[in-house]
Amino acid sequence: MKSYVVGGAVRDELLGLPVQDRDHVVVGMTPEAMAKQGFRPVGKDFPVFLHPQTREEYALARTERKTARGYRGFQVYAAPDVTLEQDLARRDLTINAMARDEGGALIDPFGGKADLEARVLRHVSPAFVEDPVRILRVARFAARFGFAVAPETMVLMREMVAAGEADALVPERVWQELAKGLMEAAPRRMFDLLAECGALPRVLPGWAATDSARALRALDAAAADGAALPLRWASLLCGVDASAAEVTSARLRAPSDCRDLAVLAAAQRGAHDAAATPPALLDVLQACDAFRRPERFGQWLAVCRYDGGGAEAAARLERARVAANGVDAGAIARAHPRDIAGALRRARIAAITAAMKDAATPG
Repeated sequence: MKSYVVGGAVRDELLGLPVQDRDHVVVGMTPEAMAKQGFRPVGKDFPVFLHPQTREEYALARTERKTARGYRGFQVYAAPDVTLEQDLARRDLTINAMARDEGGALIDPFGGKADLEARVLRHVSPAFVEDPVRILRVARFAARFGFAVAPETMVLMREMVAAGEADALVPERVWQELAKGLMEAAPRRMFDLLAECGALPRVLPGWAATDSARALRALDAAAADGAALPLRWASLLCGVDASAAEVTSARLRAPSDCRDLAVLAAAQRGAHDAAATPPALLDVLQACDAFRRPERFGQWLAVCRYDGGGAEAAARLERARVAANGVDAGAIARAHPRDIAGALRRARIAAITAAMKDAATPG
């Protein structure tokens, strides 16, 4: 059995980055032979196995032939006669098409090492156009590494968009790549690149027509703050209205925590700055469900800051939340059984008013 470490592990090692996962390609084996050696099959679409000790993935060398549109439209051929170079040739970028043999020797048939050194993202072969997910992957790698896209690769990406390949992207796969790209150090680069190749309207229809420049600045701030994914997603959508945030999140099957915060941030955009009077502050707190979900309220305040909201307005709202939350709702209900909601609102406004006066008092 000949096995090779391939793909991202080789790339990251050459870049001096920590290697998170090691994927292996096996040449000259059959699924039956792998099973006899104790490897456990886990692949659904092609033969992939887990090593009996390390649990690392070992895939049989394979080729792929395009049979239909979209990233699922491939026929896979995995057999002992498939060579390592044939397997590497089906990969997206030269920097991901390198391998190391068991002795540690680098196998680089497509010049991936030179492209790493030149900081260039370049497609391996014309077959790049067969998988629309590669458009998203190139944009994500640009966000991760800050590499430029080779001109000839950008041409192919634009041709793919023009040919309608990007329209075949399925929502779950789009979200998977977007979520990874959003968590990179420079996520803006992903969206800049998608716009450059023309794919952005397909990936986020309607978003580019909004205040996208402001949204990208908010995303930059969220990334600089090391914010979690829901905050970055909400920052990206802070320029759309609440219904658009809901529709976009639902269409991409975004997780509920991402969707809910994005909808809240869109619905309450600017409310933190506009709320100055105690009644207005209480209205915002109630709209944000701040008393039952203080953690999400804190996330909303963070998104507001990323979107250019002032620290003073955020601090004012937090003081209002603490003051209003200190009101004993049970005691109010017992004292005013026929007007619980009204009495509770009046008591909370009074508490917020007192807190604001205390904050404004010198010393």
